[in-house]
Amino acid sequence: MTFQSVLAQARAEGRTLLNEVEAKELLREAGVPATAATLATSRDQAQSQADAMGYPVVLKVVSQDIAHKSDVGGVKLNLQDRAAVGEAFDAIMTSAKAAEPNARIAGVSVQQMAKQGTEVIVGMTTDPQFGPVLMFGLGGIMVEVLKDVSFRLVPLEAKDADQMISEIKGKPILDGVRGQPPSDLAALRNTILKVSEFVQKHPEVRELDLNPVFAYPDGALAVDARIVVSEA
Repeated sequence: MTFQSVLAQARAEGRTLLNEVEAKELLREAGVPATAATLATSRDQAQSQADAMGYPVVLKVVSQDIAHKSDVGGVKLNLQDRAAVGEAFDAIMTSAKAAEPNARIAGVSVQQMAKQGTEVIVGMTTDPQFGPVLMFGLGGIMVEVLKDVSFRLVPLEAKDADQMISEIKGKPILDGVRGQPPSDLAALRNTILKVSEFVQKHPEVRELDLNPVFAYPDGALAVDARIVVSEA
């Protein structure tokens, strides 16, 4: 899967939003640490993919018309076996179609359940004047509540990424508070720099969100990815 082939496919289908399976594969190929995701279009396929991947797994609805998957019952976590995956596939399809009757549903993404870490966000928006701008901050729902984020223009050097991490008010959380282990700041720096490289290499990318990225004592892992590309 090359960036240009994914871009061509999206444009042929008249969409600017890449699905999560496409986004994660492109990012993984670019060296950004992200959970592997496969697209299942049927219950049987979801079960086979989960068997091959190993349990526990997560299922998420894949639809260009559904922005917030969890709001429509489109996310099922911590599925421990084949039967649970089958039930989850049926439940996601039923609830997503009930919530968004006109949504085009491509299937579900199947991915391994990542262990919980400290949630951060790495994102990019395109400023009409300055071009691509990278963002870093505490992730998950915290980003909407606290808006504790830092920004830099692309391209970034290592010192820029380090400054982005140290500027947020929530930095003590990454350093480890109340007995929590510190997060791997070098892995976070690497993630930021790899995203910067990816964006610089592909000017068609207009928006990008990795939220959350789980920061661990050893490493970091993006568990959700969103990429918007320019129109043809």
